[in-house]
Amino acid sequence: MMTIAIPTANDLLAAHFGHCGQFTLVQVNPENQTITGQHTLEAPPHEPGLLPRWLAEQGVDLVIAGGMGQRAQQLFATNGIQVIVGAPVAAPATLVTEYLAGALRSGINLCDH
Repeated sequence: MMTIAIPTANDLLAAHFGHCGQFTLVQVNPENQTITGQHTLEAPPHEPGLLPRWLAEQGVDLVIAGGMGQRAQQLFATNGIQVIVGAPVAAPATLVTEYLAGALRSGINLCDH
């Protein structure tokens, strides 16, 4: 099993990772490429370096984001969490389904800090 976190606003991917209000956590079975569950958590108050630790505590293996700074990406790597940036604005289930099928297209990282 695998857990994928997506920063969300209004049930869609939020462009700015560090300032989103919620995270949608999607549980998947990568062997048969199916979504087995999904729930949304309120993001903790913004604090530098908190989100990588917090999401690691939630059992997250992968983050799909629109934009994320290099330092945050390094902190996620330190916590054993893979990051994909430049994802399009879409519903979490759509992004995860595309990821599982190897069809998720990532574009430009919308964050440069």
